[in-house]
Amino acid sequence: MDLQRNLVFMAFLLISFKIWQIWHVEYAHNQPQWKNNQTIQIPHDLDPPEKIITVKTDVLELSISPKGGNVIQAKLLGFPESSVIKNPLKLLDTTSTFLYQAHSKLLVTVNQRNSFYKNLVIDHNNALYKTTSNHFFLKPGQQTIQIPLIWENQGIIYKKIFVLHRKQYSIDINYLVTNNSTDSIEVSLIGKLKQSIQLPQSLKNNGNLNIQTYRGVAYSTDKEKYVKYKFNKISNNTNLHIRTSKGWIAMLEQYFITAWIPHTTGVNKFYTEKEKGNIVSVGYQSSPIMIHPNQKELLAATLWVGPGLQDQMSSVAPYLDLTVDYGLLWFISQPLFKLLKFIHQIIGNWGFSIILITFIVRVIMYPVTKAQYTSMVKMKLLQPRIQEIRDRIGNDKYRLSQEIMSLYQSEKVNPLGGCLPLMIQMPIFLALYYMLINSVELRQAPFILWIHDLSAHDPYYILPVGMGISMYFLQKMSPNTMTDPSQQKILTYMPIIFSIFFFWFPSGLVLYYIVSNLLTILQQILISYSINKKQYRRPNNKENAYK
Repeated sequence: MDLQRNLVFMAFLLISFKIWQIWHVEYAHNQPQWKNNQTIQIPHDLDPPEKIITVKTDVLELSISPKGGNVIQAKLLGFPESSVIKNPLKLLDTTSTFLYQAHSKLLVTVNQRNSFYKNLVIDHNNALYKTTSNHFFLKPGQQTIQIPLIWENQGIIYKKIFVLHRKQYSIDINYLVTNNSTDSIEVSLIGKLKQSIQLPQSLKNNGNLNIQTYRGVAYSTDKEKYVKYKFNKISNNTNLHIRTSKGWIAMLEQYFITAWIPHTTGVNKFYTEKEKGNIVSVGYQSSPIMIHPNQKELLAATLWVGPGLQDQMSSVAPYLDLTVDYGLLWFISQPLFKLLKFIHQIIGNWGFSIILITFIVRVIMYPVTKAQYTSMVKMKLLQPRIQEIRDRIGNDKYRLSQEIMSLYQSEKVNPLGGCLPLMIQMPIFLALYYMLINSVELRQAPFILWIHDLSAHDPYYILPVGMGISMYFLQKMSPNTMTDPSQQKILTYMPIIFSIFFFWFPSGLVLYYIVSNLLTILQQILISYSINKKQYRRPNNKENAYK
């Protein structure tokens, strides 16, 4: 199979890939949507602005409600909303059209000895916490900041402490419970994430068909490293109920993750549920801890609110870095990303890093490229003899196949030699695609001139056109064994078809393909020169002419 057939096969794969993506877009559009300017009823109570507790570090800005001590807004200071809107991105938010909050509370059961009722459950949903200030800032030189919230009820003191660190998106949430009552209490820690199923129009993507990444739930347990759980299962009341001694539970979207990581000993229960107002929630409940009178206990958890930074997340919890999901080709995407990140640390530009990693990939694949091109040349040289066999044998397909295979064996030509480079290149191509659309480091990463975001498509389509031109010259340089006029016509339009497909691909991926084509052209020139040089040295040796 020569390069032309490879191009046809690759086009088929790309067409199938785009049809699959378009189906996902159409499927999403068939889901219930909010009408423009429609206000939905979200079950939450907003505190007056003067009562909201604000916390600001070098990377995070949190808004905490004193009622329950829940995080109702989280801004990522190092990540603007878009390349045009420079305001910090709001990962968690509470508006009239969208809700995304991180809740935590204690489930407290009082074992009353001197009461008709055996147990009394204290409702922490209405806990009104007090604090020394409504504004907390991480000062220069300060590495850690603590925000203590205190609530006292029936002789029990609850101290909820937020601990934030410099350059960190992980938030430690500690509950120190002091039992000054005369009754024993059982305390469980509950962490919950709540989010509206449907995104408002302002938060939807810009319509690029390539940006159809996963948005939903994921979790890790002591038995499974990483499992996805879709929002539509929860909305259909197919809920999750799992018990585990380890792990985490999270909500995912492109580039960003919110996750609860429990630290209490014992068995935790992971669950999901459908709430009112088209809201889903996921969370966990820890095993109860007994606190006797005049004793105190600490219950702890970590909340991750931030981008998918794999190095940081892997240090916060085992397998949390798997939320940066590269799909089935993760074993290719992860090493490529680590290499790309290493190169970027030296060069400082993601675009030039992609160019360099393309050069490295092409150098590694050079022996395979040489074998492919040499096989194509040999196949072209054998075409007159193959045509002679066809004219001699006629319509006897079995004998024709036997004669041609015998010819291949005698001349040491592998007719499938051109397939191997495609089998290698296509997984690398798809692995780079998923790496570019899932790695937050490449979000809004500029290259040069008009390319301001390597993870988005080229706004002026210059790179896709350049890719088509480079493909055209590569096609013209490659030996052509096709004699059918219809096949020749298809090959003529192949660069145009590919250019149109690449209009919606991330510009970083198109850049990789352009550089790959240019390097392949250079390699083919060198290989062709080497082949011609050998033929010139041994012009009368027909057998060596094929080697």
